Parts: sequence; structure tokens; C-alpha cells
Amino acid sequence: MSFAVELNEFLSSVERRAFKRTVYAVRNDDAALDIVQDAMIRLCTSYADRPANEWPMLFQRILSNATLDWFRRQKVRNALFQNMGDLEASVGGEDGADMDLLDILRVDDGGTEGADDSAQRVETLAIIEEEIGQLPTRQREAFLMRYWEEMDVAETAAAMGCSEGSVKTHCSRAVASLGKALKARGIGL
Repeated sequence: MSFAVELNEFLSSVERRAFKRTVYAVRNDDAALDIVQDAMIRLCTSYADRPANEWPMLFQRILSNATLDWFRRQKVRNALFQNMGDLEASVGGEDGADMDLLDILRVDDGGTEGADDSAQRVETLAIIEEEIGQLPTRQREAFLMRYWEEMDVAETAAAMGCSEGSVKTHCSRAVASLGKALKARGIGL
């Protein structure tokens, strides 16, 4: 397999999960898409010569850094707009309508699912996504890397720039919070 094909396959395999993770962090589809694309470009331009087995961890680290950079830029931009009195004008036009992430992730199973089951599944997934979005940033990041990206503790710690113990703590707290929130909303896991 050629180098370019292997890199393309890797990027294709991580793009949807990276997008979803980033949307949870920044709560803006367009910004999330830009961040993921920037992270992919950075991986290709700076680290493509690395062995393919290093790409997943490198990409997660690049994506985390790109997300933090976006938050820093937003903080500066918001401070400038507030000082200039333009913040209300720039935000006033936004209606907050977001793309339905379930449409992106929906899998066609050939129509074997009944309408009631399908509606219930969509509603449950929406509630779960909402509750994941409510987690504190570091807990959400650790939870998504461990359980969505299926990274092990060491990989997650390296990507987050923290200790393995911190990853375990963040994940444990995230799972406990999610369990409690979902149980309160009538969803038993």
C-alpha cells in the first residue's frame, strides 16, 4: 500500500469521530469542521513521515491543541468585540440552529427497525449526546477518547498531556455523572 493511500485511509477512518468530538467541545459545526480540517492538514504537513502506528496519538494531540487554539482565539475575539460594542450585532444574527449529528452517524440497517423503535433510539441518542455535551471539558475529552475513539489509557494520557491517573479519574467521574444524569432522565444503562 502506498504512503499516500495509507495516510488517506487513516484520515478517513478518524474524520467523523474527530468532528463529533470537536462539536462537543466548541458547540459550533462550522468551527468544528475547520478545526478538524486544520488538524488533518497539520498531521499531513508536519508528521506524515512518521510511522503509521504513531498517527492516531499524534492526530489526537494535534486535534486537542487545535481546539485549545480555537478557544484562545475566541476569548481574544470576544474581548475585542465586547470592548468595541459589536458583540450583540455579531451574535444577533445567529439562530443557534445546528446540524443534526445523528443524521451523520445514522446507519441504514435495511429498514428492519420499526418506526417506534427508530424514534425511541433517536430520542435516546439525542439525550445521551446532550448529557455528554454537559460534562466538564476534560471529563468529556477523556470520555470521548477512551470510549468513542477506543484509545487506551496511555494513549489518552499522551493525547491530553496528563497522567494516566488523571485520565482514569476524568473517565470515572464522566461515567458516574452520565449514569446519574441518564437515570434521572429515565434511561437505564
